[in-house]
Amino acid sequence: MLNIDIESLIPHREKIKIISGILEIKETTAISTAVVNSNWPSFDGNAADSLILIEAIAQTAAIVDGYKRKQQGKDGVKGWLVGIKNAEFKIEKIPINTNLIIMIESKYSFDNYGVIEGLVKTGENILASATLQAMRLNEDNKATIF
Repeated sequence: MLNIDIESLIPHREKIKIISGILEIKETTAISTAVVNSNWPSFDGNAADSLILIEAIAQTAAIVDGYKRKQQGKDGVKGWLVGIKNAEFKIEKIPINTNLIIMIESKYSFDNYGVIEGLVKTGENILASATLQAMRLNEDNKATIF
């Protein structure tokens, strides 16, 4: 596990912050960890809805962007508008205390727009895969529209 302050890289805070650790960050990829707990959004007392895995992928992608911004001497925390290009879920609910591994790869980016592919696993079992489209807010917190 890398010793990096996640909150310095992403805009998410408790209760929506679900990433608990960072295993790897590279130029266009990252691997993070999370553990399903009762504080998660969509937690129903026993499990979390699998739709939250989209947020896990998005937060892992934000880690890459935040890390690159910090290396450039900028504030790592910036907001994103995220759309789901496609997603496939192998499970409807994720039980409490499930350990997750989230892997993302930035497929391409142009200015403030990017496409990210993500995969969420527990052990060797794939729980979800998705392709996200993301638009980063510009420096004055307004969305860049193409």
